[in-house]
Amino acid sequence: MGLLLGYVRVSTTDQHGAAQRDALLEAGVEEKYIYFDQLSGAKAAKERPGLSALLAFAREGDTVLVYRIDRLGRSLIDVLNTVAEMQERGIGLKSLVDGIDPSTASGRLQLGLFATLAEYERELINERVRAGVMAAKARGVKFGQQPVDETTIEDKIETARQLLAEGKTATRVAKTVGWSRATLYRYLKMYGHEAPAEDETQLAVGPGRSRYSTKKTVPARR
Repeated sequence: MGLLLGYVRVSTTDQHGAAQRDALLEAGVEEKYIYFDQLSGAKAAKERPGLSALLAFAREGDTVLVYRIDRLGRSLIDVLNTVAEMQERGIGLKSLVDGIDPSTASGRLQLGLFATLAEYERELINERVRAGVMAAKARGVKFGQQPVDETTIEDKIETARQLLAEGKTATRVAKTVGWSRATLYRYLKMYGHEAPAEDETQLAVGPGRSRYSTKKTVPARR
């Protein structure tokens, strides 16, 4: 016979979960097998350390008791996902207040109703997202990657070409025009300019030191 495991979740505004804990103890769960989370219900089940520890400890044949089914997730979708994982692993579930037990016909019926409501919840969320996107587009908000301004690129290429002609390193030129060195090379090749040679290791002159130099100090000039 498997173990009876308990799970208690209270929000950050609750003082304690004594009522849930007492109900689990009365139902036969040993105190050492009660897992506890005190955090916001906004966190998904996977982000709750107590529930994660319980699911990691539970084995096939064990039964998890909760005070109410909503203790298992922040939404119907989250609750059903957690219940589905437990069922796949052969872990039982009983909700003390709601009387939900997936091993019974009535419990499965209740979960089926929850699944229907969860699907409705998904559709409402998607509908709100679509409505928000349409409203934003009507206000002129642009979605997706913004088109590249060819004029800006050409200006940067010209600046880069001039700096390279003056002997500046590719790294310094790329930083000046706001690109990575790889992006600089790509655009130079794209616009028909010869890519610069790889930067050579620089030695510090005077009291300063380049980040490319070795640790050995360069002797000062006399």
